[in-house]
Amino acid sequence: MAFIKTTEQDSKHHHLEKMEIKELLYHINTEDKTVPLAVEKALPQIEILTDTIVQKLKKGGRLFYIGAGTSGRLGVVDASECPPTFGVSPGLVVGIIAGGDLAIREAVEFAEDSKEQGWVDLQTHAVSAQDVVIGIAASGTTPYVIAALEKCNENNISTGCIACNKNSPLATVSQFPVEVVVGPEFVTGSSRMKAGTAQKLVLNMISTATMIQLGKVKGNKMVDMQLSNNKLVARGQKMLAEELHIALDEASILLEKHGTVRNSIKNYKK
Repeated sequence: MAFIKTTEQDSKHHHLEKMEIKELLYHINTEDKTVPLAVEKALPQIEILTDTIVQKLKKGGRLFYIGAGTSGRLGVVDASECPPTFGVSPGLVVGIIAGGDLAIREAVEFAEDSKEQGWVDLQTHAVSAQDVVIGIAASGTTPYVIAALEKCNENNISTGCIACNKNSPLATVSQFPVEVVVGPEFVTGSSRMKAGTAQKLVLNMISTATMIQLGKVKGNKMVDMQLSNNKLVARGQKMLAEELHIALDEASILLEKHGTVRNSIKNYKK
C-alpha cells in the first residue's frame, strides 16, 4: 500500500489567526476527542507488542524507547516514571532521544537526521537480543530512529514502533508496529498535538500493562512505588491502613520499618 503522510496534511481548520480564544479551544478539543478512538483501532497491535515486551522482561531483558523531538521526549518521560511508580531499576526501561539530554529541553538541530547515531546511542547501554527497542516517530520517517531499528533487526533484537502514519518507513522496519492514525493536526504539521497525545496514551498503556504483568501492582495499588516525598509516604500509609485494617499511625511505623508498601504487607503480623 502507498505511504501517505497524513500527519503533514493540511488542517481541517482555516484562518486560525482570526479565531477568538473560545473558538480555538473548542476546535482543538474537538480534534483531541478523536485520538482515543484512533488508539482503540490499534489495540490489537499494542497487545502483540506488549506481550513481546513482557516475555522479554520476564527473562531479564530491558525495554528501550528511542525517538527524536516530541516523540523522544515522550519516551524519556515514560521511562523515567517507571522507577518511582513501580519500584523498578532505572535501567529496566530506558528512554533515548536524538541529541542527548540537551534535546529534552531544547531543539538540537539535525540530530534526527543522523543514520548512525541512534545505534551508537543504543550501544552505550549494551543493547542485546534480550531486549526490546521501540522506535517512536509521529511521521514514521525519522532517519535516526529508522536506522537504529534496522541495526537492531540485524542483531536479532526485537523491534516495535509507535507511528501516526499508515505504512510508514518506520513501520516497515519494525517487527511489531503500532500505527495510530490521527489525521491532520489542528495546526498543520504540528505533531506535538494529536500525534503526541496518541503516543503518550500508547506509552502509558504499554508500560503500565507490562508492569502489572511483571507483578508490580497488587489489586490496583502501586505497592512497589518509591516513597520519595511526603505525598507518596501518605499514600503508602493509606494503602497499608486499608489493606491491613490498621490505624494510620501503625501503618506509618510499618512503612518506616520495611521501606515499601509490599514489604510492609509481607512482614505484617497481627
